[in-house]
Amino acid sequence: MSSKSNDQGRAFEYACVIELRDRIDDLRPVTIDEDSISAAKRAWDLQDKQAQNVYLRAAGAFVDTLFDSEPLLLECDGENDIIILSINKDSDAEGGDVRDIVITRNSIRWDIGLSMKHNHFAAKHSRLSPTIDFGKKWYGIPCDKSYWNEILPLFDELRQLKKDKVAWHDMPNKEDDVYYPIVNAFIQELNRAYQNNPEITERLISYLLGVRDFYKVVAVDRKRLTEFQAFNLRGELNKDGKIKKATLFIPTADLPTEIISLRFKPGSKSTAELYLNNGWALSFRIHNASTIVEPSLKFDIQFLGVPTNIITINCSWK
Repeated sequence: MSSKSNDQGRAFEYACVIELRDRIDDLRPVTIDEDSISAAKRAWDLQDKQAQNVYLRAAGAFVDTLFDSEPLLLECDGENDIIILSINKDSDAEGGDVRDIVITRNSIRWDIGLSMKHNHFAAKHSRLSPTIDFGKKWYGIPCDKSYWNEILPLFDELRQLKKDKVAWHDMPNKEDDVYYPIVNAFIQELNRAYQNNPEITERLISYLLGVRDFYKVVAVDRKRLTEFQAFNLRGELNKDGKIKKATLFIPTADLPTEIISLRFKPGSKSTAELYLNNGWALSFRIHNASTIVEPSLKFDIQFLGVPTNIITINCSWK
């Protein structure tokens, strides 16, 4: 992700925290963990007034839907019952918590999280390299020796090209010479791991979606809407309050248990498509993340399909 895109994403997180604070403050005590939002505040200050207004409109669009989903957010047992808004550190994602904004109620054991995205829907941007064992990292099964035998010579060539300061755009056959064989090795390894360990399907989804349930909030500027999507995989979301019940029901989603198909996207040499049961489908597009060739590539991982019981609501901007 570019520095500009990263700043825009952090600025959107800041706008959401401010909007949530202002809306909740009308109804119950709320505070912000100021230390946690410092990086987002710096990114916010870099944006012009027009951009800030866009982020605030995008943030304001989904708040009522969140209130309908989470009655414990507005329930209050007194002035000492405070909602705390904070932003997770990037290191939390490395530990498996993909939530960006966390909303905590200090009087009870309860919190919910939001994963914020600005104009993109990528689930993850995971690297492949000669030192990254994606199998071990993603689903706990180390990659087979045959995988390493396939990819290490390719990355050795890329390492030499880096020394020679060759740019990616100067490689006319990079799809045939680099992308295709690496994606093919990935496909073969994932299929191999699944044949011996069918449980990796659930682990793969947990790697992509984290160890905690969350709401994904995506600002889509060109459509003037904010997409609100509930990933309630463990039943952590949508808890009823003592007095008020949720007016928007969020079912628990079904995890995949079976790989139906894993193959190259038709007509592509750089993208694999994974189809699982229970409605899950993913694409893995390999790409270079630098100008000069380097022995490291990134997957742009996106969901092509999710179960029908994952609720998605499009919230129009006011």
